[in-house]
Amino acid sequence: MLAQFGLLMIFQFLGEALVTLSGIPFPGPLCGMVLLLGYLFSRGGPPEELAKVGTALVDNLGLFFVPAGVGIIAYVHLLAQDGFAIAAALVVSTIAAILVTGVIAVKGVSAATMSKGAA
Repeated sequence: MLAQFGLLMIFQFLGEALVTLSGIPFPGPLCGMVLLLGYLFSRGGPPEELAKVGTALVDNLGLFFVPAGVGIIAYVHLLAQDGFAIAAALVVSTIAAILVTGVIAVKGVSAATMSKGAA
């Protein structure tokens, strides 16, 4: 299990290194996840041990929000001052993300349906 967790950390490190060396403005961990996705596609899916590690991380995902909660408490004066603007930005960005995801999903389904119909 530790080796599989190490594999996840290696991909995060590779993503960080790639972004740092290339100078592209892109989150390193996200780049690492894309590299991991390519690795998993090449292997035909995750090994059982890696799936167990991923499940364990997702099961404890709430713990990763503790630092964010502490940050909110530490900057409560900013929330009091700009709370409405922050809430509005959250709502608008969430709606935009849902709409963009929906459009991409519809286009993906349409493309998949068209390619099956042509075959």
